[in-house]
Amino acid sequence: MTETLRVVAAGDHFVLPSLITSAIAEELREHPFTTTELTLGWPLEPFGPVAEVEEASDAEDEVIDALRSSGSQVLVTQMGPVTERVLEACPDLRLVVVCRGGPVNVNLDAAKTHDVRVCFAPGRNAAATAEFTVGMMLAALRRIPQAHELLAGQGSWESGAAYYTYERSGLELEDLPVGLVGYGAVGSRVARVLCAFGARVMVYDPYVHGEIHGLRVGALDELLRRSQVITLHARLTPETRGLIGARELALLRPGAVVVNVARGPLLDEDALCDALESGQVSAAALDTYTREPLPTGARLFGFADRVVLTPHLGGASRSVAEKAARISAAEVGRWARGERLSHQLG
Repeated sequence: MTETLRVVAAGDHFVLPSLITSAIAEELREHPFTTTELTLGWPLEPFGPVAEVEEASDAEDEVIDALRSSGSQVLVTQMGPVTERVLEACPDLRLVVVCRGGPVNVNLDAAKTHDVRVCFAPGRNAAATAEFTVGMMLAALRRIPQAHELLAGQGSWESGAAYYTYERSGLELEDLPVGLVGYGAVGSRVARVLCAFGARVMVYDPYVHGEIHGLRVGALDELLRRSQVITLHARLTPETRGLIGARELALLRPGAVVVNVARGPLLDEDALCDALESGQVSAAALDTYTREPLPTGARLFGFADRVVLTPHLGGASRSVAEKAARISAAEVGRWARGERLSHQLG
């Protein structure tokens, strides 16, 4: 008789435990299993590669209790902390599946020491982030949030109508030179959409070869000089941290627009604020920041008439949560059947 697989579905208010359980039930229709559902709080997202972080430490006991009391071999989670302490306390644990594009909440070295496999869910939010990026770009170009606030927030038609002037009206995407820094799963989707709008799309990504949507530009400086809008899609690495700073912003066309729905530390926020003050950058749309949550009193709040700020929502859609659960459940199914895992690290 096939041994019953015991799983802890440690979801949260986005990737619901019930979504994980339903996806596993669909994947393991012929394999007996039980799930222990656990709803964790939403800790701050760590930017480092290892999740031995204070923000997650208050959830360690919940994860340990659920794993030990159920004797589970598998943990599926979005942001549950899988620290050295968790791994040490749960000797039955053999597989951790993280419902994210990377296992930022897992101590990978400790997992290897304890012979625990670690998988993740790549690509689950590419479409959502690409759509959000284009939405943020349009919002910044056409001053949509500012006009909404003047009419819906302040009840002033006349103030909102002030954007119906040549000086204050925005730009349209058709024929606009837009530079993409990075051409991965998100950047390539953004490029296709912008081409459909009729934008003059340019791409800088030294790691991508082959056919692309738009014009390939061989140097970042050249891309910046030719762009009226730039949107960032690079991964955050030691090489790309601070990729766009004062020198790079000065290369843009005067009155340029900057969009970042990728990773906050790609962009020097103080340099961006300086460029907004000088007028070198006319508008910006940001969903990610060097520090999250964005601190009270951050300089960016002083440019509410020219910036669009959202609290890291680019990958937040119902479809993303459902895809993450399905991708994770598929890994659990492969492991249960003794098949090769598709998205294993280490």
